[in-house]
Amino acid sequence: MPPPNFNISALYALDNLEVMRGMDSATVHLIYADPPFNSKRIYQGMPGTKAASHRFRDTWSWNDAKEEWLDQLENDWPVISQLIAVAKAHSDGMAGYLAFMSVRIIEMHRILRNDGSLYLHCDPTASAYLRNLLDIVFGSKQFRNEIMWQRKTGVKHNLARKRMPASHDAILYYVRSSQAAYQPQFTPYSDEYLSKTYKYTDQRGRYATFPCTNDAGGNKPYAFRGITRAWRFAPETMQQMYDDGLLVQATANSPFRYKKYLGAGDGVKVDDCWVDIPQVAGHENTGWQTQKPLALLERIIKSSSSEDDIVFDPFCGCGTALVAAETLGRRWVGADDDANAVDVIRERLANLTGGVTDAPQMQNPVDVLYRPPQRTVADTGKALPDPTGTVGARKPSDRMTNREIRAKLEQWQTEMDGMITCPGCAERLKPRYFHVDHINPKSLGGRNRIDNRILICSACNLDKSNTNTIAELWKEHGIRGKQRQQQQTYLKDLLLKADALIDHLDAAEPPAPQLLMPCRQ
Repeated sequence: MPPPNFNISALYALDNLEVMRGMDSATVHLIYADPPFNSKRIYQGMPGTKAASHRFRDTWSWNDAKEEWLDQLENDWPVISQLIAVAKAHSDGMAGYLAFMSVRIIEMHRILRNDGSLYLHCDPTASAYLRNLLDIVFGSKQFRNEIMWQRKTGVKHNLARKRMPASHDAILYYVRSSQAAYQPQFTPYSDEYLSKTYKYTDQRGRYATFPCTNDAGGNKPYAFRGITRAWRFAPETMQQMYDDGLLVQATANSPFRYKKYLGAGDGVKVDDCWVDIPQVAGHENTGWQTQKPLALLERIIKSSSSEDDIVFDPFCGCGTALVAAETLGRRWVGADDDANAVDVIRERLANLTGGVTDAPQMQNPVDVLYRPPQRTVADTGKALPDPTGTVGARKPSDRMTNREIRAKLEQWQTEMDGMITCPGCAERLKPRYFHVDHINPKSLGGRNRIDNRILICSACNLDKSNTNTIAELWKEHGIRGKQRQQQQTYLKDLLLKADALIDHLDAAEPPAPQLLMPCRQ
């Protein structure tokens, strides 16, 4: 694999959408995202701590949904646009929040490797909507678990009167593909379990016995040493275990049981209910109100990555994921546009030996960067244009929104009697029955600019789908001869108008690129 096009052991002090849009595809092994929850709360850092000046508003409205995001979703992910519309019927705030999350989850999916995983931290406020969103982007087959993390073990001060006290968060675990890495984690056996289960001893040590039969598993019965059962193991395995003295019987006619010695046990396999991770306390606490325990992040990173893998946290906060990645020998990169977060993270990582872990001092200092990475094409190394417009200025015509494009197309295509002739089937209908579509689809390199857009009727929009050109639509409808020539002329006239508009918009001096802050050393 080529090296990533972004810095390692680096914190990008930018909006994570800019950072992810600049990262090359399929470069990250694991993403842990702890975004806003749409909790309708304002969070304030604890007085007297490093995070005292931190203040974060987790309240949302429809005005928070940028038009650029909505255009992208409408063009490329219409199903997500429908999901947002459903949310908007329920709550403008939820719709604005989903628009914010949608464009970021799309980028997370793109930058994950085929063996990569995403752990998205949320709570019941929006988890149902986020689960739908992740099913759309990742595919429902890539869902692995909804992990329930018990964040509160004592709820004596919970003021809930008309419902049960809330004590857990949800962590939605999705993978990029079936190749995703996963290593099961284990917790130690309890003393009670050990005393009840590992109650036998021989010359090899303390052991427990477990049945060799597996009737419910669908195994075919076969005879082993005169006893016919649906055995859990293959005949040769059973014989080897017998020869090694690992099989026992209560009586001569009883089914065999196998010995499992205490030293051979890994412990209890961790399931999707995490109730054993305590809250943040003591020297680990930075005063960040939404801080997560280091043990929580260590479990996630151990489960879905290996040493030297790249871990990315797009919502760093106080940097717990980065600290966990560093102590576990992973490479990491983070993003957060909060200046207070940058200072807290740098201090935590620079003082690992005296803080939350016994890991050795970091060999390389933390880089704080104020420019997003630039995407490259892997085979040529040629830099791609920045998609956000914050590094290199786009021409004015490149920044036309869907609404502006539709208004111009309606102006050009509406006839004197208020009707529009569909370029696809030549039917004359009112403007409300038309959709903005691409002349050449994006799958064939078509752009979102107005010189590749046209209004066609709902039926043609459905027939054309996302893969056909207008010319292919004419062929499908059997349009030929004079009628096809008329529609070609009609389309050519619209394209001339679009070209004239583009020339007019781009004739003015484009705005200067956004000035970027220098790197703080």
